[in-house]
Amino acid sequence: MEQTTVPCVIMRGGTSKGLYFHAGDLPPEGAERDRILKRLMGSPDILQIDGLGGSRPVTSKVAIIAASDRDDADVDYTFGQVDIERDLIGYVGNCGNISAGVGPFAVDESLVDAMQPYTTVRIYNTNTDKVLCAKVPVRDGKAQVTGDCVIAGVPGSGAAIVMDYSGTVGAVSGRLLPTGRVVDQITLEDGRRLDATLCDVANPCVFIAAADLGLTGNELPDELSADAALLTTIGEIQSKTGQMYGLWPDWRDVSMPGFPLVVLVAPPAAYTDAAGAKHDEPSMDLRARLLFVNRCHDSMAGTGATCLAAATRIPGSVARRALADDDTSSTLRIGHPLGVMEVLVSVDPDSQDDDIRFTTLGFARTARRLMAGQAYLPVEVP
Repeated sequence: MEQTTVPCVIMRGGTSKGLYFHAGDLPPEGAERDRILKRLMGSPDILQIDGLGGSRPVTSKVAIIAASDRDDADVDYTFGQVDIERDLIGYVGNCGNISAGVGPFAVDESLVDAMQPYTTVRIYNTNTDKVLCAKVPVRDGKAQVTGDCVIAGVPGSGAAIVMDYSGTVGAVSGRLLPTGRVVDQITLEDGRRLDATLCDVANPCVFIAAADLGLTGNELPDELSADAALLTTIGEIQSKTGQMYGLWPDWRDVSMPGFPLVVLVAPPAAYTDAAGAKHDEPSMDLRARLLFVNRCHDSMAGTGATCLAAATRIPGSVARRALADDDTSSTLRIGHPLGVMEVLVSVDPDSQDDDIRFTTLGFARTARRLMAGQAYLPVEVP
């Protein structure tokens, strides 16, 4: 036999696409499992031509899922970002878009009892040691696909899956503000000093004003991803703030890591998105561009959007400064490269500025099962 098979489901979750596996169909966590996942995805290769990856970070992701033994969760879920150019998989944080597919996967694969019209799936994310919830619409015992929910970056509409991230504060550091400060000053090796807000909700993020890096906030992914000098700066910011998060002891030991996510924010303004659609200033509360794995996200990561919404509710934060008229309603509208995304966010009125608690923190996503079957894996011959 020259090839063996691995059961696999290909799903779109939000504005990402990935391979979803039952944990029992893969080896335990470790080098052998990583080898299999990279080979199935076709990495490392910028085209991923010999695998199932789509040659972009948003299509080079995996979800590994199993029934949970925890009292507070229904399924355990591990997210993996398979690098395209480098021979590695990142497990530091979660992916909000891929997470949106976990609930429907659990329903369709009978990992939970399907209840109509909605099944709430409690998801323990092993990457961040946090529990999030997905409210999955169900029809005829399966996750509903059709609906009228439209999300920027995905053609057409689908059934709305409501994701609740209110329990993910301190995903990596254990604190909303990892350093205990609302604003930290990052000194770059070229002498520039940048105001930054480090906020840890859903995923570790760093928020910086786009203008402080000489940007307008209207730049699109291809332009930002082709700016080698900018990406070098972003990599330095990630390395240095990652040390502040406690992800590594010395920033010089890492180069262009996947986390923390860097989000460039700017006040609302009219712009034309990557699909050619025009968005006027009143349609958004701020603009944002998210960078990770050495590229600009094609739209907006769900976890990045969640963390951004949380950060805008922290008085004095870099994210809060970008808001129009300091508006803090229950919905944050984010202008990103493929449109405008809404995130629900409400703060407990009894919480204090130094101990902010969220009663609502999440968003609606859609997901769709694209294919289920056997992925082929070449058998290595010495």
